[in-house]
Amino acid sequence: MLIGELAARTGTSPRLLRHYESTGLLTPHRRPNGYRTYEEADVQRVHRIRTLLAAGLPTRLVATLLPCTADTGTGPTLTACPGVPETLRRRLSELDEKARRLEAERTELRRLLTALTTGHAAARH
Repeated sequence: MLIGELAARTGTSPRLLRHYESTGLLTPHRRPNGYRTYEEADVQRVHRIRTLLAAGLPTRLVATLLPCTADTGTGPTLTACPGVPETLRRRLSELDEKARRLEAERTELRRLLTALTTGHAAARH
């Protein structure tokens, strides 16, 4: 299938599919005219890529985890590969820390807005 059909079947733009190719997540075949062709298995591969990306994983990590994914019929899942749980725990820890920082920033912004709208000095407590 050509890139347009893969895009339609996966709900992914051709531009994003080309990005997946440039990062090594997809490896289409090339026709003599340069057109990309994809296999049926690439439909599920794109779904697995998008699931991992939606979990907040960077593409370098997706590339590492992709061989450890399978499609169970109810959606992509990870299989037991060495290092996968540790990798996911580490990423979750990074996201938890990021969430803590963001919450601290939100709290400070709320404080500044309250001080601004009530006319109180915005001195930090």
